[in-house]
Amino acid sequence: MKRILCGALLALAGCASLAPERSDLAPSGRLRAAINFGNPVLASRDAAGQPQGVSVDLARALGARLGVPVDLVAFDAAGKVVEAGRAGLWDIAFVALDPARAADIAQSPPYVVIEGAYLVREASPLRDNAEVDRAGRRLVVARGSAYDLFLSRALKQAQIVRVERSPLVVDALLKENYDVAAGVKQQLESDARRVPGVRLLPGRFMVINQAMASQKGREAGARYLRNFIEEMKASGFVARALERHGIQGAAVAPPGDPR
Repeated sequence: MKRILCGALLALAGCASLAPERSDLAPSGRLRAAINFGNPVLASRDAAGQPQGVSVDLARALGARLGVPVDLVAFDAAGKVVEAGRAGLWDIAFVALDPARAADIAQSPPYVVIEGAYLVREASPLRDNAEVDRAGRRLVVARGSAYDLFLSRALKQAQIVRVERSPLVVDALLKENYDVAAGVKQQLESDARRVPGVRLLPGRFMVINQAMASQKGREAGARYLRNFIEEMKASGFVARALERHGIQGAAVAPPGDPR
């Protein structure tokens, strides 16, 4: 009886010690986790339609740590995740680091590093990433994505055209006769297998640091997320999740925050 009582008291003490973090990250008593199914590196659905992926695993692990149920809130584009965050529709999210997002959300150090790449038609004269930014060239991206934000700052001559979701960029490239599609390398590789007559340009135009996000101004929760992500990287949790879900071409982010 004493042993059971001690165990209960320790559990209660643990709950009390996490009270500020839980209040910040799951104020309703449930953790609403925004999952972006538009990025196949982070999340997808299995044959039964159930969510899976490294971001799903991290959300559930965080919920277990906090001792609260997890509600997965599905989105099909990163830009929509950020917009929903402004409306308070999620408690945590998984979106790439970008300075344009810092005004609206708090973000952890990155947990996964992926690449942004370009795709063109097979007959395109373009052979190198450096050839993309030229006057008269039209480049299609997913609205509000990390690479949209980056390229909006980086490109000086090429025109950016936006579609609503990343799986639509290659179809738009072909239908509207654009010159280049930009996106997450794994998504474009999948599209290149699906659609004949296209190819990826070699290399990458950017590194995309994927992080966890929380609502701005909730400092205890943001601090907890930063420590949680560092632990998940160091323990091998993120690496095992990537391997378990068969993700190729993505790497566990190094310790610390590149910002």
